[in-house]
Amino acid sequence: METVYKIYCASYEHALLLVESYRKDPRLQEEILETLNTTVPHTGASDLSFFLVMPVQRVTKYPLLLGKILENTPTSASAYPALQAAVRAMAQVNANINEYKRRKEVATKYNKAEHLTLRDRFARLNTHSIAKKTTRLSRLFMHEAGIVAKTEDKEYDDLEEKFQCVVSSVAALKENVASYLGHLEAFLLPAPHKRELQIDEGPAQQYRRFAEYLHCTVFPEFKRRLDRLVCQPLCSLSDMLVGPQQLVKKRLDKLLDYEEIQERKSEMGSVTYDEEAAMNTYLAINSLLVAELPRFNQVALEVLGQILCSLCALQRDLAAQVLHQAEKELEQMPHGHMPLPGFWKMVDDTLKQSDAQLRTFCQTFETVTPSPVTQPLNPAEERKVLSLVSKHGPDKLYQVTSNISGSKDLDLTLQRGQIVALLQSVDTKGNTSRWLVDAGGPRGFVPAGKLQPYCPVQSQQPRMQMPALESGTERRRHSYVPPEAPRPQVATFTPTYQVVAGFSFAARSPQEVSLQAGQPVVVLEPHDKKGSKEWSLVDVNGQRGYVPSAYLMTVPVQEPMGWSLPV
Repeated sequence: METVYKIYCASYEHALLLVESYRKDPRLQEEILETLNTTVPHTGASDLSFFLVMPVQRVTKYPLLLGKILENTPTSASAYPALQAAVRAMAQVNANINEYKRRKEVATKYNKAEHLTLRDRFARLNTHSIAKKTTRLSRLFMHEAGIVAKTEDKEYDDLEEKFQCVVSSVAALKENVASYLGHLEAFLLPAPHKRELQIDEGPAQQYRRFAEYLHCTVFPEFKRRLDRLVCQPLCSLSDMLVGPQQLVKKRLDKLLDYEEIQERKSEMGSVTYDEEAAMNTYLAINSLLVAELPRFNQVALEVLGQILCSLCALQRDLAAQVLHQAEKELEQMPHGHMPLPGFWKMVDDTLKQSDAQLRTFCQTFETVTPSPVTQPLNPAEERKVLSLVSKHGPDKLYQVTSNISGSKDLDLTLQRGQIVALLQSVDTKGNTSRWLVDAGGPRGFVPAGKLQPYCPVQSQQPRMQMPALESGTERRRHSYVPPEAPRPQVATFTPTYQVVAGFSFAARSPQEVSLQAGQPVVVLEPHDKKGSKEWSLVDVNGQRGYVPSAYLMTVPVQEPMGWSLPV
């Protein structure tokens, strides 16, 4: 009786809220009234709340009714001791129901996750809340430092440890399932069935049909089942953990308050009404968690085990389905029934044939490749390169392969062909795709993918050693120069440079000269008469004068890209 009434009375307020929501739906309300008039017309009830309150009233009347019977029963009657025990039992049942209902109200108050903005959090701050949080924090520090003893509750500590294990397991499984699905999608990223192959039949077409079967049939069905049987239950289980997590966190806060109040009570002998309420709140939360965490942990582990079983079954089904289809396709291939040694011999012969075809192509390609035209650096750019070499060394020089437009703070804007020196191969956040470079004055970050090692041209026909397909392969002439350090061999080019106006500038004195954006200039001196590099002396169409150095930029002048056959 106590168990049934505890759950009912604790849920009574929630049931009334549901009844109130039903009143907002005229069609549903009309159906409820019609049912009441048909089934219990003698009650004259106009709402479900008339019946919902009856069990709540009934359980509180039992002690009164039994007490009345006890008053009218002689003490000498044989039933008198049994009636006394019944009165005490029902009084205890009502007390337990009230305590359980109070605990549930406390849990309902604290187990909701609040999503507050920073402004809302500041609005909640006041003298009382700051003092309370400060007291809790100092108490926690004293616990960690061993100044004061921590309240030990072995039963609760074991339950919380199991609960936290469930929480971490659910979070890890969610992350692993998402990673597994991402890896599977990456594995199926090639889609040969979406390309037209100029091949009538053969292994290529069979693989094309097999890939189409995986993409259009197997994977969509697997993903749908995975979402329904694993992802959705896992997300629901994760949502179920939020309430208990909030209660566990709130219990720690209330425990710190409880210890502080107990210490004050032992010193002063009494506490205030609010302090007594705070102590009762801790006891209620602790009792509720100790009573309900075992069952919750058990149910959560059962659900987690069912999810894992579903995931294993799905993977077994996927593997069996793919293997079955692969075996069907393999039987139709010409080498499907070939012994394993014969198969590997066929693979080896095919690779050797492809290698011979590649060599023939490379030799033919070299005969039609034009020799590059080496263009020297202009004096200003050459001085800049020498300065970078003296500061950082030749192995730190890199060349910009395409225009870079800085979009973030500390990013540089560089033109294709500019020479820079590498300072760090990582940015401040540890990202190796953004490098810190010295551009001969300004320093900043650039994408690592747009830099290649720079090697000065030593002759009119620079060469690069191509990696041999196998040992003993003859080195072939190439149009680029090899880097000194062991790094990936990439092509470099040596364009000429010219200085142009990056922005328009209007002369404000006879010593200055006007510029239009993009207009070529000749830098006579990269400083003024006082040695300041903020101004440069330039020649613009025969006119000489000073312009801001920041308005000038160096751009490469290259020959048009492309191949040309020898005449």
